[in-house]
Amino acid sequence: MDIILRTSSDDPIYQQIVDQVKAQIIEGKLVAGDALPSMRTLAAQLRISVITTKRAYEELERDGYIENFAGKGCFVKAQNTDFLREESVLNTEKLLTEVCKKAKFCGLSAEDLKDMIDLIYSDEQDQ
Repeated sequence: MDIILRTSSDDPIYQQIVDQVKAQIIEGKLVAGDALPSMRTLAAQLRISVITTKRAYEELERDGYIENFAGKGCFVKAQNTDFLREESVLNTEKLLTEVCKKAKFCGLSAEDLKDMIDLIYSDEQDQ
């Protein structure tokens, strides 16, 4: 499981972990039954507090992405990845709707907005 934390991100660390684990499940990099590192191990690897990893794992479990077995650890739960992907696409559409409203308010053209998105999208892929 690869997690990259960005100190420049506006998202809290636990949310970055949650988002990246969810993405890896949706992309099929993590599959049902895969063991996640223990909270302590992940905290040590990322050099963060165990409380932060605990919060991330609790959110992932609450959202149905992982399951925790006492004494055994946390494992990826069986998923309907098509449904999860569709849910992510819907969330993206909602965010883009807000972005478009703000862009119109600021007087940005659709072309300016597309250029901005292309630039941001390529920067994110490079990281």
